Amino acid sequence: MNYCANPFSRQRRLTREVKVGNVGVGSHNPVRIQTMLTSHTMDTAACIAEAIPILEDGCEILRLTAPSINDAKNLKNFVAEIRKRGFNTPIVADIHFIPAAAMEAALWVEKVRINPGNYADRKKFAVREYTDDQYEQELERLEESFTPLVLRLKELGRALRIGTNHGSLSDRIMNRYGDSPLGMVESALEFVRVCRKHNYHDIILSMKSSNVKVVIETYRLLVARLAEEGPDWNYPLHLGVTEAGEGEDGRIKSAIGIGALLEDGLGDTIRVSLTEDSIHELPVCRKLVEQASRLFKSVPITAITESRDPFSYKRRPTRELDGVGGSNVVRVSDEFSLEPHEVDPLAMPDLCGQPVRLLTVRDNVALEPIAAYRFLAARAPDWPILLRDRSGDLLTASTNIGSLLCDGIGDAVEVAGPATLAYNILQAAGCRSFKADYIACPSCGRTQFDLQTVTARIKARTSHLKGVKIAVMGCIVNGPGEMADAHFGYVGTAPGKISLWVGKQQVKQHIPEEQAVDELVALIKQHGKWVDP
Repeated sequence: MNYCANPFSRQRRLTREVKVGNVGVGSHNPVRIQTMLTSHTMDTAACIAEAIPILEDGCEILRLTAPSINDAKNLKNFVAEIRKRGFNTPIVADIHFIPAAAMEAALWVEKVRINPGNYADRKKFAVREYTDDQYEQELERLEESFTPLVLRLKELGRALRIGTNHGSLSDRIMNRYGDSPLGMVESALEFVRVCRKHNYHDIILSMKSSNVKVVIETYRLLVARLAEEGPDWNYPLHLGVTEAGEGEDGRIKSAIGIGALLEDGLGDTIRVSLTEDSIHELPVCRKLVEQASRLFKSVPITAITESRDPFSYKRRPTRELDGVGGSNVVRVSDEFSLEPHEVDPLAMPDLCGQPVRLLTVRDNVALEPIAAYRFLAARAPDWPILLRDRSGDLLTASTNIGSLLCDGIGDAVEVAGPATLAYNILQAAGCRSFKADYIACPSCGRTQFDLQTVTARIKARTSHLKGVKIAVMGCIVNGPGEMADAHFGYVGTAPGKISLWVGKQQVKQHIPEEQAVDELVALIKQHGKWVDP
C-alpha cells in the first residue's frame, strides 16, 4: 500500500474538490485554515463577538458545536447575523449523538461534521463478538439512521465531514478491529459507502487522536485504503491532533502530527486544537501551511528500498555507539559527547568495512530535511543517526524532528534554541517522558467549565509527576475513549460538576468544581502515582 507518491520528495496528493459554501477544499486549492468557537451556541451575541475578530484574522472555515436540536436551530440566527456583517465565511455545525440535530443544522450551515463513533451508536465499552450476519445488521441500522442526512445534504448542496476520533470509536468497530488505526479508517469508510450509494461525494475525511503516532499512521492508512478502493475515492482530508493542549506543548504536538502529514503531501484543510482562545490557533495553522508550501529543488532519486513501515511504529534498529543507538533511549545532544559525522545522503560513500559512526545530514543538501534523513536511514541501515535542526523555530523543529521520530528514525536529537525544546519534542512524539503529560481539549460550546483556567490549575499541582498522563475534558463526548490512553481523567459532566476517571473507569462523579482538583490529587495519591514536588 502506498500513502504518497514518493517518500523522498514532497508532492501534494491530488483530490477532488469539495465546495464548502464559496470555499473550495482539495484539488488545486490552497490548504484551508479553520478554527472552532468556544462560546455556547445558544448565546448568539457571545458567538458573534468571538467570531468577528477570528474572521477578520483570515479564518477560512468556522465551526460551532450543535449538541442539541435547539442549538442547531439557533445556527440560523448566528449565520444571519454574520452575513449581515458582510462575512461569507462558510459555517460548520459539529454534531455528536443526535441525528435530528444534524438534520436541522443542515438547513442553515454550509457543512456538517459528524462523528462515526457516536452518530448512530452509543459507546458502552461493551465486549461482544459479532457474527458476520450480526455485523451486517448493524451496518443496515447505521445506513437507516444516516441516509436521511445524506439525502438532505445532497439536496441542499451542503458538504459533510466524516470525522473519526480515536477516543470515540463505536463498540462495534472496537470489537471487530480493536482500538487501532485500521478501526478508525473502517469506521469512516462505513459512512462513505452509504454516501456513495446515493451518489453524494461532497465529503471531507478526518482521523484525529491525541497520540501523534496514531494520527500519522491513521491518515496514511486512510489514504492507502482510499487509493485501493479506486481513483474516485480521492476525498480531501481535514488534519488535526485532538486535545493537543496549550502553550508550547500544544504547538509541538500539533506541529508533529499535522506538519508531518503536510510534509507527506497530505491534507487539504487544518485546525490546530489548542486549549486557548480560538484566535491563537490561526497563526499556528498559517505557519504550518507556509512551511509545507515552500518551494524546493526536486531531486530525482534512484529506486531504493525503505525498511520502515509507515503504517505502524517501530524504531529503526541500530548499533550502539557510546550510549547512543541500540537499545538506548533517544538522546539529546547535551547527554553525550560523540562528534557526529556530517554527510550528504545523495553523495554518501559505501559504508561497508568502515568503523561505525554517528551520522547526521550536513547543511545545505538538496533534499528537504525529512526526505534527507529518510534517505540517510535507508542508505545506512544500522548506523545511529543524529537528527539536527538549526532553524531555531519551534514549529519547524517539531515538524522535522518529531515526524522522523514517529517514523522510527533517530537515535539522538539536536535543536537550536533552549535545551527544553528537544526534550519537549521527544515527549510529544512519545519517545521519552520528563514531566506529566496532558490530554486537554480546546473548549467549545459543549464545555462545562473554563478549560483554560482549570487546565492551568491542574498543571500547577501536577506538572512534576514524570510519566503520569492526565486528561482534562470539557465534556463527555470524547472523554472515556481519549482517557483510555491516560492514567487519570477530569471531565465536565454538568455545569459546575466534575467526574473523575482512572483509565476507562469512572470512579467519582458529581464533584463540585471547586473541590475537584483536590479530589484529583487525592486520587493520584491513592493510586501510588504521587511524589512531592
